[in-house]
Amino acid sequence: MIEMRLADVAAVVGGRLHRTGGDERVTAVEFDSRAIAPGGLFLALPGERVDGHDFAAAAMAAGAAGVLAAREVDAPSVIVPPAPRSGLVSMAGTYLADSDPDGSGAAVLAALARLAGHSVAALPDLTVVGVTGSSGKTSTKDLLAAVLDPLGATVAPPGSLNNELGLPWTALRADAGTRHLVLEYSARGPRHIATLAAAVPPRIAVVLNVGSAHLGEFGSVGAIAVAKGELVEALGPEGVAVLNADDPAVASMATRTSARVVTFGRSRTATVRAQDVTLDAGRARFTLVGPAGRASVALRLVGEHHVGNALAAAAVAFELGATPDMVAAALGSAVPVSRWRMEVTDRSDGVTVINDAYNANPESMRAALAALVAHGGGARRIWAVLGLMGELGDSAADAHAGVASAAHDGGVDELLAVGCPAYGVPPEDGATRVRHVAGVDGALALLRAELGPGDVVLVKASRAAGLDRIATALTTALPAGAS
Repeated sequence: MIEMRLADVAAVVGGRLHRTGGDERVTAVEFDSRAIAPGGLFLALPGERVDGHDFAAAAMAAGAAGVLAAREVDAPSVIVPPAPRSGLVSMAGTYLADSDPDGSGAAVLAALARLAGHSVAALPDLTVVGVTGSSGKTSTKDLLAAVLDPLGATVAPPGSLNNELGLPWTALRADAGTRHLVLEYSARGPRHIATLAAAVPPRIAVVLNVGSAHLGEFGSVGAIAVAKGELVEALGPEGVAVLNADDPAVASMATRTSARVVTFGRSRTATVRAQDVTLDAGRARFTLVGPAGRASVALRLVGEHHVGNALAAAAVAFELGATPDMVAAALGSAVPVSRWRMEVTDRSDGVTVINDAYNANPESMRAALAALVAHGGGARRIWAVLGLMGELGDSAADAHAGVASAAHDGGVDELLAVGCPAYGVPPEDGATRVRHVAGVDGALALLRAELGPGDVVLVKASRAAGLDRIATALTTALPAGAS
């Protein structure tokens, strides 16, 4: 962030100074008191188990310049008043839920958004690249960081920091030396993306796809498309909308923006496209074709679905001056950065574990299953350890049955459903065996007893299902007798 006095922070966020004259210098913002360093501004946020206001003293002891708070604390601070339940405050109220009954956390998050917008606006050499979509945002964000970094210092969020806390926090990591700021814009309801984009506007906006993630909250895929399109609506005439030519719901967003439109995909009409796609152990190879020429790309990421993510990243890089060879080299060297997303571990006993347990929706499930089967070609047995896909509303039963059918049709040998009876049972003549266990412990017991050399196992579910514990256990400890 740009360096500011605490008094300047107060003026930007509409707060008042407490226990200070405001001359302290602020150079960073943190919401975890354990991460505070000298010059940091500590965000006092309420949580489900603890209240950040109670950690003000610890933050100051660690060298904080001050605290951004909603009530008075025994430290130099900026106190922000309650705000009307509209815009980002309303969105933050949804995010904080029961941990914020008086709206104090929402007020702090609204102040954080104003601070982030002010800091980014003061960096004229910075290009903000925004990414949204029903799936693939985090993987694409990581690929964008890989292809943009050779063009200049790039800031991107670690993991999936894409809401009203993570997005402005990430934006405040950009300073005078940063040339590219890559942000994920997420939504749990209408106008959420519009609110985030108003706080930190993108100059380049990427829309990957429209699927059924969060269908239970939005009510229809059409409503999801409206929400995702809010990102391109935030662009001005000088901006660039990067749209997926292979997804009709995304391609149609060209009519919702005054920005210049660039498309990506496998369509022959796409501005940036992939030709001659092949798979090698589940990893894609293709010819990257763009306005400036073509180059051969060999991805190290597992899954054909990464072709689209790579094309989106390439389209942005071309806009910012990269050559096809530069982009191909960066894409070819990119490895998984954010955890629990198609992480492949080859155990010493011959079992391969694919950890994709961070999140799941019907589209990402199908993509992961296809990647599993492609990677497991020639495997002794192919296992899919699947859990609940959340936030699907009335479509949940059909969605889980559809994923089970995809496993049956795609060549999965063993489907282990963990705490989710909705995956059902296969037809009697099906090649896939489906078994159900109540929870993580039961799944681990079965897998440890039955996995053998040459088996490939995918672990995937929505984050709330906690199947990351299965993947972690399978990759950090071998069964008795293995070496």
